[in-house]
Amino acid sequence: MHRAQTGQKVIVMTVSAEGSPEASPVPGSERILRPWGWFETLVSGQVPSGDGAPGGYGVKRLWIAAHCRISLQRHHHRCEHWVVVAGSGELCCGDHRIAALPGTSLFVPIGAIHRASAGADGLLIIEVQRGDQLREDDIERFEDDFGRVVC
Repeated sequence: MHRAQTGQKVIVMTVSAEGSPEASPVPGSERILRPWGWFETLVSGQVPSGDGAPGGYGVKRLWIAAHCRISLQRHHHRCEHWVVVAGSGELCCGDHRIAALPGTSLFVPIGAIHRASAGADGLLIIEVQRGDQLREDDIERFEDDFGRVVC
């Protein structure tokens, strides 16, 4: 069991035998399995940008299993904002590396090369995406631990 204190509230989260937080899927969302863990799209939508062009947003929950990491990658059509909600590890964006602990956040601009790596407890991240195209194929991989296509 992990405990994180936030102000006056104490949040308690249990962890399953596989190490993934016991997080119930959001009704209507689908848990997509990846070699490094899983992700769920919690919400998505379209909003007009300042210049009237359509823009999209999406919110995902990502679980990166203990000692795993996502590919070293970049996106051409979206930025991302990561907030660590549980676990530990490391977040990288460009030449910057920061410890990933509950409450840590990182902004990933469009085109920035980035990666998240989990420590021994795994890593749970809430990801907010914003851009003109929010597709799973908007990914350019530079390194991948699981043999997926690398440019």
